[in-house]
Amino acid sequence: QVQLVESGGGLAQAGGSLRLSCAASGTIFSINAMGWYRQAPGKQRELVATIEGDGYTNYVDSVKGRFTISRDNAKNTVYLQMNSLKPEDTAVYYCNVWGKTTKWAFWDTYWGQGTQVTVSS
Repeated sequence: QVQLVESGGGLAQAGGSLRLSCAASGTIFSINAMGWYRQAPGKQRELVATIEGDGYTNYVDSVKGRFTISRDNAKNTVYLQMNSLKPEDTAVYYCNVWGKTTKWAFWDTYWGQGTQVTVSS
């Protein structure tokens, strides 16, 4: 199995910055896409940003120009640098990985436990 451990959440003021990290461990043969999702109270979980194995990135419009996703393949870790934070960025942020545990296994999606990000005005 693949375990994802997130860190870096917390409280920030509007205009401030936070950096989230998510490290994948366990039985990992290969990881393709990695990403971050978030869920605010009373709202559905939404995609924030993804990064493919070739480095291609995708962002939801509301974070473009403010957030940057990156990855360290040697460490099986994905990062989310969040700048110019806004109160509407407040949510639980979840790490997501598309990977496989063995050469013959099917690709599967794995989720972290979530980390709270709170932005005060």
